[in-house]
Amino acid sequence: MEGANRHDFKMARETLTSLPIERPEPTDDRPQGMWLDKGDDADEVRDLLIEFRFTPHIRARGEEAQALQQEAGFRARRWVVERTHSWMIRVRRVLIRWDKGVRHSLAFLHLACAYIASRQIGLLG
Repeated sequence: MEGANRHDFKMARETLTSLPIERPEPTDDRPQGMWLDKGDDADEVRDLLIEFRFTPHIRARGEEAQALQQEAGFRARRWVVERTHSWMIRVRRVLIRWDKGVRHSLAFLHLACAYIASRQIGLLG
């Protein structure tokens, strides 16, 4: 565990070696990809992913902005986690933690997740 002031790519080896779930062995027929953001676009990270037998998928810096300008109808790709966090902070009670008790905060977090999930499957319109 490191502080927020340490760059992500410096923790890449520790993160990959501490994966809590046993991953299946990658084969030529079923390769395993690793999608990372622009902040991890470094040669050390690419070499490390190849060492761990992942296929790296990393957008280079400026590549997305260039595609937005050149390709009509191109939409920037947003990661599921970032999108979900964006939806969650729209719930003010989750964004600003008014409750001092952990149980109440966790309950409202679960309520916000249930609300988001029900909207995604079309229950709430």
